[in-house]
Amino acid sequence: MGRWEPNARGRLAEAALELYAEQGFEKTTVTEIAEAAGLTERTFFRHFADKREVLFYGTELALEMLARAVAEAPASASPMDAVGAALESFGAFFQENPERVRRRDAVVSASTELREREMVKLDAFASAMVDALRERGTPERTARLAAEGGLAAFKVAYAHWVATEPGKTGRTGEQELPQLVRKALTELQELLTDHGSV
Repeated sequence: MGRWEPNARGRLAEAALELYAEQGFEKTTVTEIAEAAGLTERTFFRHFADKREVLFYGTELALEMLARAVAEAPASASPMDAVGAALESFGAFFQENPERVRRRDAVVSASTELREREMVKLDAFASAMVDALRERGTPERTARLAAEGGLAAFKVAYAHWVATEPGKTGRTGEQELPQLVRKALTELQELLTDHGSV
């Protein structure tokens, strides 16, 4: 195959995900990924720094998406509402390819190294939202509480969504991730209202 094969990045990512699911992240080599994609190791390293990056390469795009969504929230939106809007749109992004997201989650969950990397990524997501809130004039402490609280709600919704068998819906048909995120955010706000805020 030619070295400028179209969609090399996508093919490498798909091949890697399949191999990670079959034989585990630790046991899979870059050589195997490149061969499964019909490409060379050199091509792999043109697109990814290492085999972990195949699972995390969209992080920069996600950071921009979250920051932009917070920045574009109406001026009248509270910090929590701005974060909620950002996380719902983020959920819609995941919803576009649920099968791939679930396969990726299974691979990450099976590896201590990848789970640690995922935590670093989530911290970066929170920081991006904090920075965007501060640009809107939100004080640091309030921005941090809104971003971290919103991200906690997102993680609960995401875990529920990933664990739900594809094609199944709950009694209210709310298995789309953005709706689950909205519900988790509402429950968090109700919980704080019921027990008083910090």
